[in-house]
Amino acid sequence: MPRYRLTVEYDGFDYVGWQRQENGPSVQGAIEKAVLSLTGETVSIRGAGRTDSGVHAMGQVAHLDLTRQWKTHTLRNALNAHLALAAERVSILDAAEVPPEFDARFSALRRHYLYRIICRRSPLALEARRAWWVPKTLDHEAMHAAAQHLVGHHDFTTFRSAHCQANSPLRTIDRLDVTRSGELIEIRATAQSFLHNQIRSFAGSLKLVGEGKWKPDDLKAALEARDRKACGPVAPPEGLYFMQVDY
Repeated sequence: MPRYRLTVEYDGFDYVGWQRQENGPSVQGAIEKAVLSLTGETVSIRGAGRTDSGVHAMGQVAHLDLTRQWKTHTLRNALNAHLALAAERVSILDAAEVPPEFDARFSALRRHYLYRIICRRSPLALEARRAWWVPKTLDHEAMHAAAQHLVGHHDFTTFRSAHCQANSPLRTIDRLDVTRSGELIEIRATAQSFLHNQIRSFAGSLKLVGEGKWKPDDLKAALEARDRKACGPVAPPEGLYFMQVDY
């Protein structure tokens, strides 16, 4: 039974998240329905990460097993045709045959995320569902300096959701950079894995630093508190993008 790796792009606004759920449409469910329409097979696909409702992806990775061999470009194009017919905001960027031991989730070495903030007085029109609008200027240099306190191996209890199902709050952040280009501030994060709401928690707390309400050392103190109550407000989902997975 051949196994295929899919690289997936999606607009998460109209979905309850990646994972199939009873309370609304999911990205996973959309792809599984497209596979069923194409092949007649009911499959369960596994993704590299479970993005929340409203979170987007430019490089989510998933795998699935099919009973017959497919040319990879044919599989990609056919799945996209069925997704388009269903008016899904999901696109298969690439399909590749992989060894049977490949697992989109457990084979991942690093995951890369981007969080986008647009700072301007006027509300967003074109980017309203694709960035966090902050109607004031933020000090991105102070935000970057503060972010470096979060790089490395730490107990991130402060920055994970109360609903997080991970066995441990310990994670290693390889990169957490804050840059600015005009009105756009980008927060880029890299780690082998993240906790539930971890990046949005980072972004919300870093905004407090950018506003001058927190100093960089206040972010360090929040980390060391190991207490969810020490976290700043969680940033909204529309600014978050799952960018890439390294294998």
